[in-house]
Amino acid sequence: MIDPVLLRENPDIIRRSQEARGDSVQLVDEAIQADIERRAAITAFEELRAEQNAFGKQVAKAPKEQKKELVAQAQQLAGRVKEAQQAANDADARFEQLVRSIGNPIVDGVPAGGEDDFVVLKTVGDIPEFPFEARDHLELGELLGAIDMARGAKVAGARFSYLRGIGARLELALMNMALDKAVRNEFIPMITPTLVKPEIMQGTGFLGAHADEVYHLENDDLYLTGTSEVALAGYHADEIIEVDEPIRYAGWSTCYRREAGSAGKDTRGIIRVHQFDKLEMFVYTRPEEAEAEHERLLGWQEEMMQELGLSYRVIDTAAGDLGSSAARKYDVEAWIPTQGRYRELTSTSNCTTFQARRLDIRYRTESGKTAPVATLNGTLATTRWLVAILETHQQEDGSVRVPEALRPYLGGLELLEPTRS
Repeated sequence: MIDPVLLRENPDIIRRSQEARGDSVQLVDEAIQADIERRAAITAFEELRAEQNAFGKQVAKAPKEQKKELVAQAQQLAGRVKEAQQAANDADARFEQLVRSIGNPIVDGVPAGGEDDFVVLKTVGDIPEFPFEARDHLELGELLGAIDMARGAKVAGARFSYLRGIGARLELALMNMALDKAVRNEFIPMITPTLVKPEIMQGTGFLGAHADEVYHLENDDLYLTGTSEVALAGYHADEIIEVDEPIRYAGWSTCYRREAGSAGKDTRGIIRVHQFDKLEMFVYTRPEEAEAEHERLLGWQEEMMQELGLSYRVIDTAAGDLGSSAARKYDVEAWIPTQGRYRELTSTSNCTTFQARRLDIRYRTESGKTAPVATLNGTLATTRWLVAILETHQQEDGSVRVPEALRPYLGGLELLEPTRS
């Protein structure tokens, strides 16, 4: 949720952000008016309640012969107070509805526009070339006995798979490599719930424009999470925490996405599936430290890319492609040889105080007052990374060279060899 003080005192910042996102600028003016009406309604209620309290004392001191008439007046006043309270509640709900519809104000420098308006910040590594016709990750996975899409579809439907044999080992190796990196950088490992309450899902901003991507268990009124970011954000909900140093969590979880908005896209293989594993970095910090922490998260992601021998680029995602919670997002895209292009493997987002305001997560300032913390997130490993690893390190005979950094997590294995020709 945006800062109401910012809305009141610097609405042009929010207007510019909305325009850059391609969202409604008029919504800002509606929220400002709703805030005026809300504060007026609250003032009217508080004045009437003060009048009621004063009148109650007058009734208590009144002679017996006057009390009947005064009690009747007190009852009328109580009715007016009740009406004023309802009006204040309604005005507050209206303001809350509007302000929750406004995206997080973007950080200065974020490019305006939509999905195709990103800015490339850097490109790292040589694009791999092969003296043979490269196989895609699914063909390689089938040769290695690592990926079984057909039985995944038989058991669970389209966009589900089995990782088997070396495929299962490779994913666990990748996740453990990422976990070790996280621990070395003072992240606390967490295995998180994958079902959360509506208020937690709503608080993190995942029930907005892309709510149709989320699985909902209606009988239980619980949501399956598409990232452990949700559970990690909810971990300190309604708390005052200490953030003199950043609090860093690394959440390992299975994730679920309906991919409702991507019909017909990436249906081959494991690029876009309904279930996958992910190791997510999540940070609570002081707002003034958020941008520096964002660069650190990106740095750890780049280290993973380089250690895995992947060619990649970093893009500054355009405002219209950020989602409501992020004020800035960097995507790290790896080169996928058989597609001849870069594809997103991971991203990291600076959500400033947007999620913390919704979830009421605060810290104590030097003055002793409380203020919302900043939250950030970034993926350090996920199932999709296997696509780039398999395709980048493939050999002509269908074998795959194991990146040196992964070998300790596979018992020293240097080469993944086909189980069939």
